[in-house]
Amino acid sequence: MCGIAGILAFAPSDEAELDRRLDQMVSALGHRGPDGRHKTLHRTTTGGCLLLGHARLAILDLTDAARQPMTRGASTVTFNGEIYNFRNLRAALADKAGAFRTGSDTEVLLAAHETWGESFLQRLDGMFAFGLWDGRAERLQLVRDRFGIKPLYYAQTTRAFVFASEVRALLASGLVTAALDLESVWHYVGYQTTPTPRTLIQGVWMLEPATVLDVTAGGVTSTRTYWSLLESASREPVPSSRDAAMIRVGQLLRESVDEHLVSDVPVAAFLSGGIDSGAIVSAMTAAGSKPRTFTVSLDDNALDESAAAAATARHFATDHTTIRLSGSDLADELPAILAATDHPSGDAVNTWVVSRAVHQQGLKVALSGLGGDEVFGGYPSFRHLRRAAGPAGQLGRTPAVMRRAAASIVRTAGGGAVLSEKAAAVLDGDGSLAEMWPVTRQLYSDAARRRMMSPAVPRAADAYAGMLSAALRAHGAATCHAQVSFAESRAYMHDVLLRDTDQVSMAHGLEVRVPLLDYRLAVFVAALPDAWVAEGSPKALLVDALERPLPDAVARAPKRGFVLPLDAWMRGPLKGFCEAQLGPRGLDARGLLIPGEAARLWNAFLARSRGVTWSRVWTLVALNAWLEERSL
Repeated sequence: MCGIAGILAFAPSDEAELDRRLDQMVSALGHRGPDGRHKTLHRTTTGGCLLLGHARLAILDLTDAARQPMTRGASTVTFNGEIYNFRNLRAALADKAGAFRTGSDTEVLLAAHETWGESFLQRLDGMFAFGLWDGRAERLQLVRDRFGIKPLYYAQTTRAFVFASEVRALLASGLVTAALDLESVWHYVGYQTTPTPRTLIQGVWMLEPATVLDVTAGGVTSTRTYWSLLESASREPVPSSRDAAMIRVGQLLRESVDEHLVSDVPVAAFLSGGIDSGAIVSAMTAAGSKPRTFTVSLDDNALDESAAAAATARHFATDHTTIRLSGSDLADELPAILAATDHPSGDAVNTWVVSRAVHQQGLKVALSGLGGDEVFGGYPSFRHLRRAAGPAGQLGRTPAVMRRAAASIVRTAGGGAVLSEKAAAVLDGDGSLAEMWPVTRQLYSDAARRRMMSPAVPRAADAYAGMLSAALRAHGAATCHAQVSFAESRAYMHDVLLRDTDQVSMAHGLEVRVPLLDYRLAVFVAALPDAWVAEGSPKALLVDALERPLPDAVARAPKRGFVLPLDAWMRGPLKGFCEAQLGPRGLDARGLLIPGEAARLWNAFLARSRGVTWSRVWTLVALNAWLEERSL
């Protein structure tokens, strides 16, 4: 785990100047890799050059021999992440690739590329983002893992192509101008994120998951996708019964956790009061590990999960730590959290707090239950869309004229309430999952954004609806569960949860691994009939598959996401901060909303007006604070 960076100059350039710019990029990533910084230089036959940089967090093979960038033969790589099956790959390469000089997964990655060519990507099991220079072809390839667990950003100018693990490193190069992308603001207000490949910075892009991007001296030449959840699920054999499926899920989970425990340093675990992290701890202990576990406790009894987490910790006899978080604590932490993120977020606080606690205990690696909702259908969207979407669904059987009439009634009666707005938007649509799913994730509908946002902000087509429509056209035979699983993992999980988790954990030099996103496990579950996945209580298939059962109170508890008591905190210890962000010198002064709209929303929130929820207001607070932090 680490931070990576690179500059490919297209034409003859001042190498000393580029070397200085690369140093600035790697320095901006220093928090990701406190165990060493290194770089390499490669010259091209066109007179240009490639500089690769690396900030190392040593997890596997802690010796200097495993440092990066690493060269083998004609190839050099700067690599962020872990290849969990590297030992099996190394054994398969033993008679083909010659001797290995390190015990690292990085050298195995290079040998696999050298031996199998680009098909080696299909053999990799892990989380990764890397820049690979093929000296023979004089081609740079950027690659991300199947789910996009590890980030990779890039930009191209007339002079050079630059890439890095974080946007801050691209800006530190001085080759990329920090300018706000107004179309991305439109998307952000709607979804509290910008759909990949967009970012909030003009000209800076995020490489999409499971994607290869080729760059030569002429610039970007091609991009292609090497894996698809829906396509893979369509080829997966379906077992004979749900019981057989349950047994296979248990096997895949154990194999995944076993792989994720491979490390030359101790591995801890995040533990909430829910099923996903509990399942990870269960599998860790079944593998013979006695992990250190960490949870966050809140000063709101209705939202606090620490008692359930403690019960799980006692059940599995872990070494457990509880970290208390209050609204005053968060007020003190906000400047550091904002400084750590490449993207405004209200969803990263919990991971920030627990990551800091794990780091303070001298640990470098922790497992997380992230991905369980997306793979096993934990979100309400799975149930709602299964009932409503498609030709066989309730809405698909209802004539369009009746749906639109119902939408008008719901919208009027709702008086601006969030659920009413969403219901009306669904009724206005065509009854397809591609149109319905994005509505479930919107904070502000298209209509609401048109009313509140300045004409200077471009009105863009819904990127998620377009992405989902294209995927479902190609794989329309997928089950409803598979379709929603794809949508949730490709959008909210990737563009919010994974991005936030990476940034705030790496701000503390902590590697977070996500065993429930093992691609074999995800594909297997996506191929199962809807009824098998949906049967019983939430995520019953995962619960039933565990070798070591969860406490019954945890296993059968209703689905409850980890939510901070921001509604109360924004009226209390965070009130001054919020008012500063939404006041006349804050967001109202930026020209992104119509004049006075930010203050109106804040006052309506304080008055508990219908439709003005804390999440809608906090999205705008986080946006302005993030812009202010970066002087945008």
